Amino acid sequence: MTAVFTFNRDPAKFNLCKKLLQRRTALLMEKLQTADHGVSILFTDDQEIGWMNKQYRNRDGATNVLSFPLNDQDSLLLNTISERELGDIIISVETAQKEAVEMDVSLHHRLTWLITHGLLHLLGYDHERSEKEAEEMWDLEADLMQELYTSRSTQMTQLAINVDHVATIREARGITEPDPVAAASICELAGAAGIVVHLREDRRHINDRDVRLLRQTIKTRMNLEMGANKEIIRIALDLQPDMVTLVPEKRQELTTEGGLNVAGQKKKLAKTIARFTKAGIPVSLFIDPERKQVKASLDIGATYVELHTGKYCDAVSEETQENEYQQIAEAAEAAYQMGLRINAGHGLDYQTTARIAALDTIEELSIGHAIITRAVFVGLDQAVREMKAIVRDASMVF
Repeated sequence: MTAVFTFNRDPAKFNLCKKLLQRRTALLMEKLQTADHGVSILFTDDQEIGWMNKQYRNRDGATNVLSFPLNDQDSLLLNTISERELGDIIISVETAQKEAVEMDVSLHHRLTWLITHGLLHLLGYDHERSEKEAEEMWDLEADLMQELYTSRSTQMTQLAINVDHVATIREARGITEPDPVAAASICELAGAAGIVVHLREDRRHINDRDVRLLRQTIKTRMNLEMGANKEIIRIALDLQPDMVTLVPEKRQELTTEGGLNVAGQKKKLAKTIARFTKAGIPVSLFIDPERKQVKASLDIGATYVELHTGKYCDAVSEETQENEYQQIAEAAEAAYQMGLRINAGHGLDYQTTARIAALDTIEELSIGHAIITRAVFVGLDQAVREMKAIVRDASMVF
C-alpha cells in the first residue's frame, strides 16, 4: 500500500515537488513499520483547513496539520485493522509556507516535518495529552527526520571536476605541462565521480588531443561541455562521451557568462538534441534557474538540466544571495517534478557549495576553478578530497 496525495489547490503555485514528498513519506512509513498500510494526505489552503478545524475540532482559525485516524480506538493496534489504512492527514500549504519562511527552511523540509507529525498522530501519539508525551513525540519526530537525512546520503550529490583550468595554465606558456589528462586521473583517484571538459570553438584551453586521450583514460564519466557548433557536434558524435552539456559560447568571454536561452532557440537546440539522442548520448542544457527555461528544456527532449549557480556565488549581499538560492531551489524542484534530472554548477567554491549540494533534487555538481585554485596551495588530491567532503556532508541534510 502507499500514500495517496491530493492537492485541492494548484501545487505549481508553491512549486511543490510531488514525487519528492511521496518518496519521503514512503521512507517515513518504512521507518515506522507501516509500509504495508495506506494513508491519505490532502494539501490544501488556510480557508479549507480552517473550516475542518472548526467542524471537527471546534477550534477557530487555520492550523498547519490535522490528522484523522481511521479508528481512534484501533489506531494503536495497527495489526487489528483489516483495512490496513492509517487514516487522513490534512496540511495547509499556506501555513506551511509561512512557517518555512519564519524558520528559514525550505517549504519541502517543513512539509516533511508536518507529514511526520501527522503520521505520528495517526499512530496514536498526542502531544496535547501531557507534557511527557509531547516531549516523547518531539524526540521521535527529530529522530525520524535525522534518519531521513541519513537516507538522503544513499542518493548523495556527486562531484564532477572540470579540468579546463589545468589546460589554461598549460596554454599560458604554450608547452605540454600541466597535463589535464594526468589531472583527471588524480581527481578520479581522489574520489571525483566524473570529469568535465569544455571543448571550445577557439580551443583556448582543452584541445582535440585532450578530449580523445581523456575519453580513453577516464574511468568514471566524461561530460563534454560544448556550444551547438557544427564542427564540435561532429567531434562529440565521434567521441561518444558519457553525456554532453550544451552551453552558450561567446568568443570574447573569459568564461561562460549565463545560461542558454532555450525558450528562444528551441528549434535549433531540438535538432542538436535529437542527433545526440539518436547516438545514445544523453544531453544536459546549461540554463539559468528559471521555470520557463526548465519547461523549454523538457519540451525539446533534454535528459538533464544544469542550473547556473553563478549569480548565487557572485552575490554581494546576503539578501541577494538568498534570493538567488531560492530561485535555484525552486527551479530544481520544478525540473524534478517534470521528470528531468538536475545538475548544477558555475562559480561554486568552498564557501558556497554546501547549500547547493544539500538540495535533494540535484544529482551532481560541476566544479573546476575553485578546486584548481585550491590545488595551487594544497595539491590537487587534497583539494578534491576537501570539496568532496563538503558535498558529502551537505548531502546528508535537507
